[in-house]
Amino acid sequence: MKGSNLIKTQSNKLIYLGVLLFFLGLIIGLLAPIFSNPRMAVSSHLEGVLNGMFLIVLGLIWNKIDLSHKWLKITFWLAIYGTFVNWFAILLAATFDAGKMLGIVANGKEGTPIIEGIITFSLISLSLAMLIICVTTLIGLRRNMK
Repeated sequence: MKGSNLIKTQSNKLIYLGVLLFFLGLIIGLLAPIFSNPRMAVSSHLEGVLNGMFLIVLGLIWNKIDLSHKWLKITFWLAIYGTFVNWFAILLAATFDAGKMLGIVANGKEGTPIIEGIITFSLISLSLAMLIICVTTLIGLRRNMK
């Protein structure tokens, strides 16, 4: 009973936060022309919309993921971290015309060392988080199929 309450609560939170992130992505899309790097702002818009949809879908399939409570919690928090930081790091790059690690979208622009450090740390850590989420979700879905 306790486990099903955890799963239902996490599922509802993932869906809610997914819609919130989708909404934030839409707002950035509307405001893209006012950013220092509008092209990067469009990327942030897309990250918000796509990561929001990812959280919604993850929330909808959450009850099909057969993992221990510990791994459900780890996957849950990594999903929230990875998706929101993905959106925010690109938004930060758009705001400060930075993004040395972002290649063509940054158009060769580079921000201050502090901003670049935040963006670099964010991109590396969120990439690891998203990879872990995919692996744990695949394992949990595979266990559910058996």
